[in-house]
Amino acid sequence: MAAGKPWLNFRRKNRTLLTALIVCFLFFYTRQRSDFTTDIPSQHQSTLYCSQNTIAKEVLVVLRTGATEVLEKLPVHFDTTLRCIPDYAIYSDYEEEIEGSHIHDVFDELSQDFKDSVPDFELYHRLKTQGRDGLSIGGTKHDGSGASGSLSNPGWKLDKFKFMPMIDKALRHRPQAKWFVFVELDTYLMWSNLLEYLSKFDAEKPYYIGKQMYIGEVLFAHGGSGFVLSAPAMRRVSEHWRAHMVEYNQYTIEQWAGDMILGKVLKDVQVPLLWAFPHFQGDPVSTLDHNITKIDRQPWCYPAITYHHMPEDEIRSLWEFEQEWQRTHPRDVPLRHANVFKEYIQPYLGKERAEWDSYSVNPEFSKHTLKDGEAHTSFEACRSACESNAMCLQFSYSTSTCLVSSEVRLGRRATLQCLEYSAAASKCDKTEEKATDTGEGSLGAVRSGWMVDRLAKYVRAMDQTCNDHNIGWIL
Repeated sequence: MAAGKPWLNFRRKNRTLLTALIVCFLFFYTRQRSDFTTDIPSQHQSTLYCSQNTIAKEVLVVLRTGATEVLEKLPVHFDTTLRCIPDYAIYSDYEEEIEGSHIHDVFDELSQDFKDSVPDFELYHRLKTQGRDGLSIGGTKHDGSGASGSLSNPGWKLDKFKFMPMIDKALRHRPQAKWFVFVELDTYLMWSNLLEYLSKFDAEKPYYIGKQMYIGEVLFAHGGSGFVLSAPAMRRVSEHWRAHMVEYNQYTIEQWAGDMILGKVLKDVQVPLLWAFPHFQGDPVSTLDHNITKIDRQPWCYPAITYHHMPEDEIRSLWEFEQEWQRTHPRDVPLRHANVFKEYIQPYLGKERAEWDSYSVNPEFSKHTLKDGEAHTSFEACRSACESNAMCLQFSYSTSTCLVSSEVRLGRRATLQCLEYSAAASKCDKTEEKATDTGEGSLGAVRSGWMVDRLAKYVRAMDQTCNDHNIGWIL
């Protein structure tokens, strides 16, 4: 029928040509606009911004967890950090399914005789025979850790045995992967920065990268801060562990930290640790002092890769911030700790914030600044005490207690004031016993304030510390 109407064929041909031109235009436009973003439909937001770094599919992210915490801490990652990660595996002491993801039993291939002979596997046996009902016996709440772990916690005592079989299983799970990244469920991982960092290394060489720690004479990468192994390093560890499993099992029984045990094995196979602080952090973003100095490095000038001890609300908030950063910045601009402070933290630091604890726990500085009892009489008196010392940047006040600090922290929503803070565990060790009515409105709830004018000078001074030697990547 169309043969009798050549104009119809002409219109169809032109329509096809026009369509092809439009498709080509849109394709090249989106490629030119950014190779850093990809639109992925989601029930949470219309556009997801994920790194398009070519090594993304060469990386396996391994999450280590346990039955006592996984239901509480894992789901937030499905909504946030894991959405950009194409390949990950989750290892625990209990096999189950959570929101469609399989949780692997990290111990299922260990010798049954070994598991039966070690008292620390009591929780594991209960989980195997009774499922989650076994958690209600004997008290197995995961209380977190300190400088020496949480040795009274059954879940913690079991955790140290996970590292070596986890390495072996991850390698067999994805033998073609070039990089293996290990994190915990309260670790926030900045995926784009991680990929940019790893792309600077030769994946064919044995690498062990993380935040340095010592227990005795053993140097190792802190597990909660996250660490990275290249495939050659993984193979060395797995082969050596399998050949000396009896000795390392006994060594694990005698120690308390699994990440330290892994560090010992890596030392034995001659894979040194690359000290990657401050890319990898042991602190949460809310209590990190960006001016802290370790091994002659301050976080401020360096790109951020991980934060540890991150609660669910902070993971969600930081994820939203990171997504906005990816949306508005080109690929070759890494997100640095300075950017996190200036654009994520500083907007919330004002002259007064009610029911908020800034964690102004700086005992020596407070002792020097608060020379008399006047500062403890009111919020305004506490502020005045801070103003009187040019080095004071923030303070917190609750009933009859003023604390001041020369360090800057965001802090967290709270009603009780933190009196003692554990830097090792990134948590408050002691709060005031009970808030009482002071007649100032709230029932003695903690309030915090910052020296806003001084913060502007603080930021300028910190920016001036960045130079060619400390503004890039640690290699």
